[in-house]
Amino acid sequence: MAKLKTGRHTSALKEARKTIKRTARNSAIKSKIRTSVKKVEEAVRNKDAKAAQEQLTVVFSEWDKAAKKDVVHFKAASNQKARLSKLVAGMVR
Repeated sequence: MAKLKTGRHTSALKEARKTIKRTARNSAIKSKIRTSVKKVEEAVRNKDAKAAQEQLTVVFSEWDKAAKKDVVHFKAASNQKARLSKLVAGMVR
């Protein structure tokens, strides 16, 4: 662990750079998920079963990808998927 003249360790500086990249990636993924969830909820409000079902598969895929990359916890993803499934299933009846 080399130390710079400024008193900072190079590994700490590298970790800071990595954190910035990870934070940007995670926030982009979460934003994409939130947008898709809103589309499903909007389709349910408009009583459009076909659009809701199509968008639901997109949201499921995004939740699974986020859980796989550890952006969100896998159980949190599962809970949200169940919530949306229940919402869409209730509309179909």
